[in-house]
Amino acid sequence: MTPVDDDAPPASAAESLALIRQEQAKAARVVGLNPLLYYVPWGLAWFIGFGLLFLRYGPDGKVFVDLPAWLPLASLFVLMALAMLSTILVSAIRGRSLEGRSSWQGSAYGFAWFFAFAGVGTTMSHFAKLLPEAERGLLWATASVGLVGAMYMCGAAIWLSRDMFIFGAWLTLINIAGVLAGAGWHSLIISLGGGGGLILLGLLFQFRGKRA
Repeated sequence: MTPVDDDAPPASAAESLALIRQEQAKAARVVGLNPLLYYVPWGLAWFIGFGLLFLRYGPDGKVFVDLPAWLPLASLFVLMALAMLSTILVSAIRGRSLEGRSSWQGSAYGFAWFFAFAGVGTTMSHFAKLLPEAERGLLWATASVGLVGAMYMCGAAIWLSRDMFIFGAWLTLINIAGVLAGAGWHSLIISLGGGGGLILLGLLFQFRGKRA
């Protein structure tokens, strides 16, 4: 029997193509993680948090559900903290399989989020106290959501993702609509269009990943 040389090059172009696809699939299993782990926690945080804000602090100060005054904002912050923890853990696991340019892109993009929100938070803290309470909340919400929309569009340029750009643009448009509609309505718009949109985006990426 003739021994098989595992290091021998493929005998044909078809075998070469099959080998390339096999290695791509192997790399995808190592590097790729369930996109639902990225998007659904943030989607639920926005959907529930901003939804509670709408129910407690509706348009023109209307109270749809008499919740404790502290509960909506506390719920939003706790859910966002849990979503951030999930993102950090998933990113750390994924980062173990990346090196070189991809690793640098992911790290730089992650730090960009941190520094951008640190800058916006400092600015809002300084100027928000000059506004009435209802407008103060609207300013914080619109500035934060606007920054998220811009970061998604920047991320689209890095990862070459049309879906990320479309969602970032969508988030920017509904944020503008919420500002024009006023306090209360903004919370409802972001809860449904932002939180719901993040969940749908995660489902879309998951569906495409399975098809691929």
